[in-house]
This record gives sequence, C-alpha cells and structure tokens, in this order.
Amino acid sequence: MRAAIFRNGEIVVDTMPEPKPGVGQVLVKTLACGICGSDLHARKHAHRMVELTKFFPGRTPMDLSRDVVFGHEFCCEILDYGPDTARKLKPGTKVCSLPALLTPQGPKGIGYSNENVGGYAEQMLLSEALLLEVPNGLAAEHAALTEPLAVGVHAVAKANISGGEVPLVIGCGPVGLAVIAALKIKGLHPIVAADYSPMRRRLAEQMGADVVIDPAKTQPYASWAEHAQMSPEEKAARPPMQAMLPPLKPALIFECVGVPGLLQQVFEGAPRDARIVVVGVCMETDRSEPMLGILKELNVQYVLGYTPEEFAYSLRLIAEGQVDAGSLVTGRVGIGGVAQAFADLANPEAHTKILVEPWR
Repeated sequence: MRAAIFRNGEIVVDTMPEPKPGVGQVLVKTLACGICGSDLHARKHAHRMVELTKFFPGRTPMDLSRDVVFGHEFCCEILDYGPDTARKLKPGTKVCSLPALLTPQGPKGIGYSNENVGGYAEQMLLSEALLLEVPNGLAAEHAALTEPLAVGVHAVAKANISGGEVPLVIGCGPVGLAVIAALKIKGLHPIVAADYSPMRRRLAEQMGADVVIDPAKTQPYASWAEHAQMSPEEKAARPPMQAMLPPLKPALIFECVGVPGLLQQVFEGAPRDARIVVVGVCMETDRSEPMLGILKELNVQYVLGYTPEEFAYSLRLIAEGQVDAGSLVTGRVGIGGVAQAFADLANPEAHTKILVEPWR
C-alpha cells in the first residue's frame, strides 16, 4: 500500500506492506485524516520528542532511523476483522477511534510509532473495542475532526469552570477554535479570542467567539478586562480586602499557540488569580518568571488529549450539527500532497485544517 512516510526528517511517498489484523484488531481503509499541528512539530522536533520519552516509563520512543507514518485524526471504513473479534459492525461501516491500539502490554499510540501505522496510509489497524460508528450519515471529512475537537472539549473540562468566568483564548488555530467551540457548548460568555490572522479571527467568530481581537491593534488583556467588569451587585458583594482590587470577573485564559515566550506573555498580562490552561504544545525549552505567578497567585493547568468519553461526545457534537467542523477544512490532498501540505500550513491565511485522503 502507499503511504506518506516520515523518513530521515522528511515526508516521502513510498509503498509498505499491507497490515494484517491480529487478535481483537480491525483492518480499515483510511477515508480522511487531518494534519495536526503536533505532526508539524514532530517533523521539526522529532529528536526532542524522543528525548522526552525517557520521562514516561513504559512508553516506546520512535526510532528515527526507521520509518514512521503520522496521522491520528482519522475516519476510516472497515475492511476486515482479525481473530477473536465480535464483528458487530459490517465491512463498509464508517468508524472513528481513539488513536491507540490495545495490546497485552497496554495501549500503544498510533501516529508516532514505528509499529502502528497512522492515517497517512491507505490502510491501518484499529482495536475493535475502541471503534465508534459514525452516526447520522456524517461525511468522513467531518468525522475526522472528532479528535481535534476532543482536545478542546478536554481543555475546557480540565479548566474546572464554576460559572461566572470570562474566557480569553490566545491563538485561533485548530486547537484554539476547538476550545472556542467547547466554551460555546458550555454556555460560558462572553468568549474573547485573539489572533493576528484575519482568517482565523473570522473562523473564531463562526465557532462562537463573542469578541475577536487583533493583538497588533488591541492589547488582548485590556480588551478582556473591558468585557470582564463586575456588575454593581457583584462589586458590592465582595469582601473588604477584595474590594481594593480591580472589579473584574474571574479570568480563564487558554494558551493555544505553543511557542517559546508565549507563556511568559500570559504571566505578564494575566490578572490576579487567573486560571491559565496551557493547550498549545511548545516543543522547545521555554522561560517564565515564577515570581509573577506567585505575586498574582496564578493557577496553571497543562492539558493533553482527552478521555474516551470526551472523544465520543465530540463525535456526537459534530454529527448533531452543534459544532460546524466543516468550516475548519481548507484543503484536501492525496498521499502525494502531504509534504507540500506541511509547508502550506505555515500560512494561516491559506489554511486551517488540511485533510489527507489516501484514496485520492
């Protein structure tokens, strides 16, 4: 079968043996697979990813001298079953799955593995126990966005919203847009979002942001403060010592960029007692001033991935039309176009989410 392969630091097109389903596994045809920002990071910072694996006992790092097939945002079609499978879903059924295989040694990831082929290949293996049938006749290209939406749903869940917070989303790429969609579903308003890209600001509005800011023209934290003013009743209800502080509602800041220096900017701009949820994946060593966090009593929560329940919930949100996932798709390529798509995604005015359709 054909695949777009990460080899010697580059994305190349080549053939590889068709996978054979083992016990509890299902052979599937990849219908659509999103190119994730993490894939772009992995291509550029693969050695850093391998180095950090040493802090996670039991996790097998990529061997960069061998081939890797990326792709963990996928929708597939069932082709065949391996031994000891219940076969509840017929061949031809569209399915999604968490990007993992269940093995006797525990779950093993799909997409950053030498052994488990990801969605940039014509075929791949999934665990039957993790399959979710795509409902409501949902198109494969929309179902493939379940995984990135689940990242936003999980980030909002980990924020432990109590009500009354005013959120600020820094960065409106796919991750920030997923966070905005999840905040809207949660009913938390006004949602303030900031991005330098006009295209991404437009998408932020489509996904549910109430206030959209160009940081080149407006300071995000100042704009947030304008929309976070307490009502007269809230001001009057504050304890005496708190009455000496600016009358602002609780701040909930989502950092969705993941570049060095951004977290320090958040520390500098955040108001006292802000909760900061770090969703963007910074692959480089960064620096921040702990004293700022101490003086402001900031609460910082790092997040990763999602739970199986959040993944299934995200698929339902898309299938029921509560999230307009299709508006994020700005391009489609076959296997031969993956390398160029990686380059094209560097321009936020050109693309937000490019789907790989290996059958093209």
